[in-house]
Amino acid sequence: MVSFDYIKTAQRVINIEAQAVNELLSHLNADFSAVCRQLAQCQGKVIVTGMGKSGHVGRKIAATLASTGTPAFFVHPGEASHGDLGMISAGDLVFALSNSGESGEILALYPVLQHRQITIIAMTSNPGSAMARGANLHLNINVRREACPLGLAPTASTTAALVMGDAIAVTLLEERGFTANDFALSHPGGALGKKLLLSVPDIMLSKDEIPLVGVEQTIREALLEMSEKGLGMTGVIDSEGRLVGVFTDGDLRRILDLRADIHETAIGTVMTKDPYVIEADWLAFDALKFMKEKSINGLFVTDQRIPIGAFNMHSLLQAGVY
Repeated sequence: MVSFDYIKTAQRVINIEAQAVNELLSHLNADFSAVCRQLAQCQGKVIVTGMGKSGHVGRKIAATLASTGTPAFFVHPGEASHGDLGMISAGDLVFALSNSGESGEILALYPVLQHRQITIIAMTSNPGSAMARGANLHLNINVRREACPLGLAPTASTTAALVMGDAIAVTLLEERGFTANDFALSHPGGALGKKLLLSVPDIMLSKDEIPLVGVEQTIREALLEMSEKGLGMTGVIDSEGRLVGVFTDGDLRRILDLRADIHETAIGTVMTKDPYVIEADWLAFDALKFMKEKSINGLFVTDQRIPIGAFNMHSLLQAGVY
């Protein structure tokens, strides 16, 4: 029995889809520029719509546009015919996707959109289709063939539509001068958002939560403070409240080896002097990098050596900074 060649089929599919994407370069003409210009000048929202697989692609294009500075959302054309057209207002723009360009659900929306003078951009594989003819602008994404051997399942055509959507979104991003900080504001819960937006005051303990003892207090008292505050360290302050040292779990192991009397020995004699500190204007991500560089597990935040906050590596991980 001859076994099926999975790799050969996968190679054929990928080669067909790669060819389809490469052929999009021939569609980057005045029509593409006009579409991008219209989207850039849109004073309202970009409403993306599509049926079936084109709808799935449309959802992704809408999400990419929205996250890169172009206000956009997806509306299902079937739902639009039953009330969701109310979401579309003056100044908005409709971006309609269909491989054939003959989607009845989308074409049913055209008369209302045209009556309301809503600009329609159609992206199809057929410049002579009803959707293309009725739109204000048309973008051709025709592909030579589908990867499906039956020529039925949308494969290369949906890949091409997705890539063209990315090309539009990134072109608009660059034209607007959209920055990493702008992107972070749209993604506050993501890794980039935390990297660029989360600051040290957002994650540090402050006021009475800060583990602190005086230089004359005993090791035992320092250990109680560490246990209560839960950072695995305590700061040591002088009579004027300035941070002069730190005592950590690691220091505890060291003094136990020396058999120091924890009831009598002053913490000031066994602390680590002049510890690393940072200021409150640091980003949490930069604090993480600093801690990794210095191989330390905790940091105090100071203002002219007065402790105003403290945190450790666990605090950063809990906040999603890593």
